[in-house]
Amino acid sequence: MSELVHVVPLHSISVTDATAWHQVVAASMAHDLPAVPPPGPGQVHAQLTKANLDSHRLTWIAAGADGVPFAVAGLRLFTSPGRDHLAELELHVHPAHRRLGAGSRLLSAVVAACRTEGRRSLIVEAPADSPGEAFCERWGFRRALSLDHLLLRFEQLDEEAVLLAAAAGHPGYRLVSWTGTVPDELADAFAAAKHAMDDMPMGDLDYGTVAWDSERVRAMAKVVSDRRDLLLTTAAVHDDGTVAGYTEIVLPRGASPRAQQYDTAVVPAHRGHGLGLWVKAAMVRRLRADHPEVVEIETDNAEDNVHMLAVNRALGFRSYRRTREFQLDLPAL
Repeated sequence: MSELVHVVPLHSISVTDATAWHQVVAASMAHDLPAVPPPGPGQVHAQLTKANLDSHRLTWIAAGADGVPFAVAGLRLFTSPGRDHLAELELHVHPAHRRLGAGSRLLSAVVAACRTEGRRSLIVEAPADSPGEAFCERWGFRRALSLDHLLLRFEQLDEEAVLLAAAAGHPGYRLVSWTGTVPDELADAFAAAKHAMDDMPMGDLDYGTVAWDSERVRAMAKVVSDRRDLLLTTAAVHDDGTVAGYTEIVLPRGASPRAQQYDTAVVPAHRGHGLGLWVKAAMVRRLRADHPEVVEIETDNAEDNVHMLAVNRALGFRSYRRTREFQLDLPAL
């Protein structure tokens, strides 16, 4: 029945396109990820229309004979040195229209675009043991990384333990917090601390490398702001001015009850002092005081990232789902 599927590239995104895209994504996630709140219409519109950092996006929709979209694919093409070999795929098919060939047709268009753009690695995330995982395996993607997703539900929070961890003494260090863009006096030190993510376990994923500087950290904050999301950062700063560790939280637009964890890292020279637990506990304390609409935080860790998993579980995070990162290797023709 694949002849009933029409794949169309979107060269610009209208409000109608974004609305249709949101409907497909919401239906797909409700079926495959019922415990995960889907993005709102405004979030989807911002994702499709706002610039990403060091990348650009290609998009396609698949529709039937009536012209109503029921499947979508978005391809993020990274452009910075160290990652310009890489593309990242998001693909959704409405549950009522699966097994009609839409996913395969979209993937063919995506792979052709990757080859045109000179990409050697295409990565995609799929829930563990899901139709998406089966689709990836059927089309030759290899499993490259397993992720454990955890939730910290504030209704189950040990408030006293978190407050004690946040207030613990760490001689030689102080906590600094900001919203949005890093303060100018910390920009260079924060950019240097970003490289603490370089040794994060990535399995067999060919995710490349990122060169951080003050301009890039400011640009990342602007991307989040342009989506109308809120970026919160708490850092441990050494007496010598070094940012020794930090944690970032993003609050999605629309007063979402679930905060999303971004990076948490401790600079190698400062590990072993409990700074990871300190900054994360301080962030929880900050959320409880300043953002009462937030009732939980979602994070994810590579299953072999034992140190960060231990920090998260000490705070009260608990596993609630798993995903897997798949990679399709695209050798040059």
